Amino acid sequence: MGESGPVSAPEGRGRREVLPGRARADDGRRSVASAPAERGAGLTELPDAQLVVLGARGDVGALEQLYRRHAAFAIHLATRIEGSARDVEDIVHDAFLRAFERLGDLVDPAAFRAWLGSIVVHKVRSRMRRARLLGLLGMGKSSEPVDLDALASPAASPHTRAQIAQIYALIQTLPADERIAWILRSVEGHDLETVAQMTGCSLATVKRRISRAQQFLDGHFVDPTHNEASP
Repeated sequence: MGESGPVSAPEGRGRREVLPGRARADDGRRSVASAPAERGAGLTELPDAQLVVLGARGDVGALEQLYRRHAAFAIHLATRIEGSARDVEDIVHDAFLRAFERLGDLVDPAAFRAWLGSIVVHKVRSRMRRARLLGLLGMGKSSEPVDLDALASPAASPHTRAQIAQIYALIQTLPADERIAWILRSVEGHDLETVAQMTGCSLATVKRRISRAQQFLDGHFVDPTHNEASP
């Protein structure tokens, strides 16, 4: 499956403009500027741990670098879980604002990427549950259409695209927690411990969720080539 393309900040929609570092700048909590050697082009050479420390002190440049470095990852993760690129930029917008507001709570500054991923997962889960509730109440769609262009590589064959479409159509009917756990493990390829960390639950719970989702897919997925090969 292909990676997400270039990422730009969301515009309009009556929301605050997404500009890395504004979460700190807006509340007047700017700190003394970093030394010149740590600013500008020099920030691109710093590891996440140092950028997080600077960002927690209100360094706008450090926050901007964290955004540029990890925005594509966040967009990609949200799109894979959602099955559609619709509203994904809004989800990532909110996730980064949340992360920047709570940088001081991050115990291991070097783990910013995984921590951001857990925030994205939480935001997507909340949106999925809200959409499901609205659907049950007859106030919205029960599921979003699968966006193959956002999920499949441009080089993917028609057969592969058909498989992806069927898998996502099936998992959209699953409870949000099972769907998210299965995608993080089977699509994104994270190990079980990482999935547990990103979803905020125990390893045993993650295993149960993935197992239930896999059993459902095994019982309902139909390989198009199987029917074609039958006499």
